[in-house]
Amino acid sequence: MAAYIVAHLDVTNPQAFEAYRDAVPAIIAAHGGRYLVRGGAVETLEGEWRVPRLIILEFPNKAAAEGFYHSAAYQEILPLRLANAEGTVAIVEGVES
Repeated sequence: MAAYIVAHLDVTNPQAFEAYRDAVPAIIAAHGGRYLVRGGAVETLEGEWRVPRLIILEFPNKAAAEGFYHSAAYQEILPLRLANAEGTVAIVEGVES
């Protein structure tokens, strides 16, 4: 069953964040992941939307999503994101189709 990493970020230093943004796609792909949403425009239909930047990654399963997040390659660039953006990141399992 597919699993998703869902993140909402507020990039506080866009210029310094570029190094993270440039490096992360290859690491995602190496773990079988792909972007479903990468910070596109959001139209709020109900309530208050307080997420400046939404990212949704799809992985073949939860183990692959966890493998990406805990990989040495990702942990090496994670400080770039943590220093230049604030937000929340979670893994959620999909549904059987």
